[in-house]
Amino acid sequence: MAEITPSGLASRISIYLTTKSNWWAGLPGNVRGGIWMLCAAFVFTIMVSLIKVVGQRLHIAEILFFRQIIMLTFIAPVIIHNFPDILKTSQPKLHAARICFAALAMLMGFSAFIFLPLADATTIGFAKSFFTTIFAIIFLKEVVGVRRWVAMVLGFVGVVVVLSPGVGGELVNIYGLMALTGAACAAMVMIIIRVLSRTDKPITLLAYQGVGVGLLVMPLAIYYWQTPTLPELVLLMIIGGVSIFAQMGNILAFRAGEASSVAPVEYVRLIYAVAIGFFAFGHWPDARVFIGAGIIIGAAVYTIHRESRLGKKQASVDRVGTGGLR
Repeated sequence: MAEITPSGLASRISIYLTTKSNWWAGLPGNVRGGIWMLCAAFVFTIMVSLIKVVGQRLHIAEILFFRQIIMLTFIAPVIIHNFPDILKTSQPKLHAARICFAALAMLMGFSAFIFLPLADATTIGFAKSFFTTIFAIIFLKEVVGVRRWVAMVLGFVGVVVVLSPGVGGELVNIYGLMALTGAACAAMVMIIIRVLSRTDKPITLLAYQGVGVGLLVMPLAIYYWQTPTLPELVLLMIIGGVSIFAQMGNILAFRAGEASSVAPVEYVRLIYAVAIGFFAFGHWPDARVFIGAGIIIGAAVYTIHRESRLGKKQASVDRVGTGGLR
């Protein structure tokens, strides 16, 4: 039985396109990867835009609970088919930690998208790559050179620029700090996945997160429950659906191209966020957001370039195996 998961469906799509479409198969791998990443970034921006709309009345825990139910329904056949072997693991505590960090990453990160302009929340979220490097140094004992340390410092300088108050703004933006906390938690998830992937199958990782995050946010969803209206219910279903497509696009991107070429394309999300934020919500970013974004993206791209030159492909493995936190 073929796996009905974002990764399994992505494999089917990739095989179909490369065998049935001469035009698509003839494109260089990095070009195909870049196109998939452009699509994934757009779908992800649509998803958080819809969360921002629904989040004006519904609590983020309820939104996330509906999202997890829809995604779990999608992967349920493969979980049932492989049960109970799919849950076998030698590191249950790490799975529990990963579920907690994943839930926090989404609760914090998606809350930031609800209460901040899309461009601001998107830009701060890019700090995940710097947190990942720091946590890899601390927990995985990875060695980082001076130039990558400088890039990380510059990246966090960019974050501070974005978080700094505008004219008449508050000294500390709580939602900006939530976005930053969400980025740190997402980075911690990536580190745990690196460890778990040495012993557990990708479908086991997917099953634990799909079920675990849903169970973890359920009490909050019940506490803050408000019965969705019909339009809200439709949007919640769309959010769950586009989440799956965002993951598939991300997986296909890193399968088709090299991480060093594909990863920087993800930063086009900022362009999408600015455009949708302006036309849908009437938000135009302050100059500090553009300045901070330039510093963050420049530092992140340099970090990706250095990792590529040093032959560090683990980031690509992580993304292919999980689809990221989308």
